[in-house]
Formats: sequence, C-alpha cells, structure tokens
Amino acid sequence: AVECCTFSPLRPRLGDFLIQRGDESRDRYPFLADYPDVECVPLLRARSIPGGSVEASAYATIKAEFLALLAEHGPFDGVYLDMHGAMNVQGMDDAEGDWMESVREVVGAKPLLSASYDLHGNLSRRVAQHVDMAVAYRTAPHIDALETRTKAFAILVDSLRRGVRPLRARVAIPVALPGEKTSTEWQPGERLYAELPVADEAPGVLDASILVGYAWADEPRASAVAIVSGTDRDAAVREAERLAGLFWEARREFNFGVRAGSIDECIDWALAAPEASVFISDSGDNPTAGGADDVPLFLGRLLARGVTSALIAGLADAPAVDACLAAGVGAELDLALGGKLDPRTAQPLPVRATVRHVAPSNNSEAVIQVEGVTVILSHHRRPYHFVRDMQRLGVEPLDHKIVVVKIGYLEPDLKRNAPLNFLALSPGAVDQDLVRLPYKRISRPIFPLDPDMVWEPKAEVFGG
Repeated sequence: AVECCTFSPLRPRLGDFLIQRGDESRDRYPFLADYPDVECVPLLRARSIPGGSVEASAYATIKAEFLALLAEHGPFDGVYLDMHGAMNVQGMDDAEGDWMESVREVVGAKPLLSASYDLHGNLSRRVAQHVDMAVAYRTAPHIDALETRTKAFAILVDSLRRGVRPLRARVAIPVALPGEKTSTEWQPGERLYAELPVADEAPGVLDASILVGYAWADEPRASAVAIVSGTDRDAAVREAERLAGLFWEARREFNFGVRAGSIDECIDWALAAPEASVFISDSGDNPTAGGADDVPLFLGRLLARGVTSALIAGLADAPAVDACLAAGVGAELDLALGGKLDPRTAQPLPVRATVRHVAPSNNSEAVIQVEGVTVILSHHRRPYHFVRDMQRLGVEPLDHKIVVVKIGYLEPDLKRNAPLNFLALSPGAVDQDLVRLPYKRISRPIFPLDPDMVWEPKAEVFGG
C-alpha cells in the first residue's frame, strides 16, 4: 500500500516500507474473529508514506516474498488483498494490475480474489480481469477504512460459502480530479456517494464503488472509475453505467469545499479574519499525497510579510534537525531550510533560528523560532494530522494566528479544532491545479485537461 505521485522526485525504497509478516498484521483485521470456521492465514503487509514512483528493486523484493509465502502456505480457497490502489513503480505501469496477475498465476484460476481499495486508487482494466470483487472506501476524509476491509472480506467468504463467482462491471470515467475537490463531506461528492447504498440494494449486486482515482499519477490508467461487483450481469452493468453517468454529469461541480487561493491570498484572508486562529492547508506539498514535505515557500512568504504569529507544521529537513539536536534548546544557529527533496519547486531558505524544543526518536523532530514564525521540523517526512502531534512538542497551535499544515483538506481532528480554514493552491509535486502539471502519458481526452470533450458511459464486464 503506497500512493505514488509521478511528479515527485522522491523514490520509496525498501527501507521506507513498514513490513508486517504473519500475525503481526492481525490487529488490522479484527473481523477475522467473526469467522471461527474459516482458517485465516495472514501473510505479508507492506506500507509506505506516499512519495514518488517506488524503486523497482523494492517492489520486486516485496512481491517475491509475498508470492513465495502464498505458494508455501496454500492452497487457498480465497485471497483477500488489502490494497491502496495508487502505486506506481519505476519502469512499470499499473503496479496493482501486475500484483493481481501475479497472485492469480500462483493460486490458479479457482480461488476467489477480493480486494479493498482507497477511493483515491486507480482501478485498471487489468485489475478487474483478475480479481473477483473490489470494494472501495466511501468517505473522504477516510473514516470507513475498517468497514471497507470488513465488507471486502465478508463478500469473499459469503461467495465461497454460496459457491458463486461474482462478475465485475467497470466503467473508466475520463475525469481526473484532486482529492481535495472530491470530498464526500460536501457536494457533489456527498450526493454521489449517497447513491452507492442504493445501488447495493439492487438484486444481484454485492457492492458498488466509485473511485475518484489518483490524479497525480501520469499513467494511462489514471482516472475515476465506477465498478460494480455482483452476480447479475444486467444489474451490474446498469448500476455501473448509472453511477458513472452521474459522476460525469457532476464533473464541473467539484470544488474545494473551503475558500482557496494563492499563498498570499490565504495569508491576507487569515490576517483579516476575526477568528483568533486560522488553519491554512499548504496543499501542493502535502506528504500524504506524495509531496516532498520540504518546500519552504509558505515560510518564506510569512517572513517576507513580517507575520508575527504563525506556525508551520511541519517541514522535513534531516540536516536541520540534526543541527538542532547538536546545538540544543536555546541555541541560535543559521539554517538553510527545505528545498533539498524537491529542489525543482524551491531552493533552501536561509534563516536565523532559535531552537525551542528537540525530540530525539526514530524520526527526530525539532521546534525552532524564526522571527514571528514557529516551525516544526522532522527528520523524515511525516504528516501532522492531529492537534496532539503538535502539543506533544510543546506547541499549542491555537495560540497562533496562522497555522500552516502540509495537507489537503483538513483531517477530522484538525477540522474540529480549526476556528476557520483556507486551502492554499501552493506549488509542489501535488499541485491542485492539474492543468499546470506536465502530463505526458495520461489517457486523453480527459477532463479537465480537455474541458470540451464529449463522453457516454459504457461498462465492460469481467468474469461471471
């Protein structure tokens, strides 16, 4: 599971993956306890923070181990694959399709394959050929991850018990949109995703899913997808085409849900706001979408404008953290912040800083003060999705007039705590303005790159 931005210079390597083997991952699947008559054999789970294309040797190593375990512990009646869906590997298109096809080659044609997906995954034709059922999240921000895994496993077991082999009706929708525009907490996402339980009720439908897709992957499969798993061909086709049509009709309605503008516009709005604290998303450098997490442009603008009360959470800069750890709390030192991981977007920013806090760990952090701006630094890329992430470093975010978080839409805890929030359309590998990105390989025509294109949904059916 990894989300890969092909515009990012970062390359997830083998050491960047947290790999769990056997029962080490069982806590992620509490629903297994609901099936005492089913022998469940956890094999391997590997996960990395989003980045650029995965190093080919890392993917090959993980895949080889998984396939060896699959062969060693089989034969299986079914295989459940807990995927993300937006993995890109150097020199390879459609890594999940390669994974599914390889699994099928090991287990053979008879076992059922079930996969769960993030709704920001790109579910290709090749995947639909090899899995028997696919289930995706229905919420963004994602609050139904466990429910999705539970459902994907339940459909697998139920199909095995009933002796049925589901089919899949898939429609690739020629729309590429950033996740920040397609949240299910506002329209049209809320309205569209409310149609999925309706589709589920159709006789012969096991699950209906809409995947927004992952737009920062410049590869042919990148687009939204409607996929319906079921036992009735006509029902699956009808619902897949209906859902795809609704998504297409709504393509121009998608919006950011909050006021969005340039870095300077967001600073202007925040300073003029009556609220004591305003959160701003530095969306172009969002590490949880594949950004480098080290673009210092926002910090530079705050300093240039003399803002006296601001917090940046955070900035990945290993040399700066090491220097702070060596200098100690209270020390003043010259640092060149950021611009090391994504130098194409911005160069390092020279500052004079005072060390306020240090936190040695596997991912050491430091808090520095640069004029009126407090900056949280981390040794490796990491998100700050919870207020407690900042508080444990001695930083109270609501004490600052402006709180800049490298994120897209605010995660639930930040949203609950933010008196007001804006979204900055900042530069970076995951630039929200897709038209500015140098696409070369995405399938065309596609909206919004080709805004005047004409299209009608037509489902392709696999299996059954």
